Amino acid sequence: MGRLFGTDGVRGVANADLTAELALGLSVAAAHVLAEAGTFEGHRPTAVVGRDPRASGEFLEAAVVAGLASAGVDVLRVGVLPTPAVAHLTGVLGADLGVMLSASHNAMPDNGIKFFARGGHKLADDLEDRIESVYEEHRTGAPWARPTGAGVGRVRDYDEGFETYVSHLLTVLPNRLDGLKVVLDEAHGAAAHVSPEAFTRAGAQVVTIGAEPDGLNINDGCGSTHLGLLRAAVVEHGADLGIAHDGDADRCLAVDAAGNEVDGDQILAVLSLAMREAGTLRGDTVVATVMSNLGFKLAMEREGLNLVQTAVGDRYVLESMKENGYALGGEQSGHVIVLDHATTGDGTLTGLMLAARVAATGKSLAELAGVMERLPQILINVPDVDKSRVKTSGDLAAAVAAAETELGATGRVLLRPSGTEPLVRVMVEAADIEQARAVAQRLADVVKSALG
Repeated sequence: MGRLFGTDGVRGVANADLTAELALGLSVAAAHVLAEAGTFEGHRPTAVVGRDPRASGEFLEAAVVAGLASAGVDVLRVGVLPTPAVAHLTGVLGADLGVMLSASHNAMPDNGIKFFARGGHKLADDLEDRIESVYEEHRTGAPWARPTGAGVGRVRDYDEGFETYVSHLLTVLPNRLDGLKVVLDEAHGAAAHVSPEAFTRAGAQVVTIGAEPDGLNINDGCGSTHLGLLRAAVVEHGADLGIAHDGDADRCLAVDAAGNEVDGDQILAVLSLAMREAGTLRGDTVVATVMSNLGFKLAMEREGLNLVQTAVGDRYVLESMKENGYALGGEQSGHVIVLDHATTGDGTLTGLMLAARVAATGKSLAELAGVMERLPQILINVPDVDKSRVKTSGDLAAAVAAAETELGATGRVLLRPSGTEPLVRVMVEAADIEQARAVAQRLADVVKSALG
């Protein structure tokens, strides 16, 4: 069996790759690994379970809850809430583990299972490996140790989760948003009610789009992966800015008043200066990934801030932050982690803090984002290839070497297998966009021919 866990939980086509049987078995295994680690005499382990609005989340939630309860874990079912809300509630409620059912920005047929350890933290690789090992051991024949009678877990709905999370967001907001007009694109996802409520209570005039989830329309032509509707709505309504989330609202991208995209790098740049000014940017350091635009690195250097870069994936950003005590990190894709207030990327919190900076300074988002200049960067996704051979293909290595020679010191090349889909991402950065585009296309063609 190949490794079930990818860069962000277990993910696949619901009811094909990710079945009810798999969800149930993984939940029992997670209960044995995560709940038993903290058991003591008289302690009944507890789990928080939430989901995004995908139709498949309904049967997968039932399977997860059944698995946990059958393993003796009491379940608090919080319903449709963002991933960071489930992480937050896992921490503040003192639960032994949390489970979020979502495939984030993926299309509706996909779904996924994300586990959180005590405190609301994403799992380290060794914990994921232990869960897989326990699951596989029992899948192939070893019986589960099953409680009976009063030992089985109890299940109840925890309706207070929505208010607890929104109140938390407002408590940590540095200032109100009075006077701002904001368009929110909720991607018909998990934040469809949370985010508008938080922005409205913070004082903003709110216009919402993509806020009518029906279980089938999540991420469908809207949200952080499709900014066209948001751009148009911001201009149409004369808004100060727009905020876009993905399906589980752990990421945030923005649009300025003219409809121009403000990506995760620019959001990090804006928030880093705000946090330095407030004295909360520990070590004057920001953590980002190797996918960050070269312009972000140059901006941080110019502003006298330190930049630490990690492998791609918000989990690696988070690991570096926790290990070294840094307060701010994130990805170009919009995963932004403010570690003093969240244990994972939080799109609603990020959007609120970005809007708060606009309100506090009286500057437009375009002016604030202008602290960095994005250098031309071309990203091409090459689907339906054997991503496992990226590092072993001789033809591909030769093509990359030729591209790096051509670009010299003015650009760079990065090939990255997707952690959740059967594709390879080709990224090329150069001072000239036409050169970047040409080099990226040549490399994408080689990826397709060599790995197809």
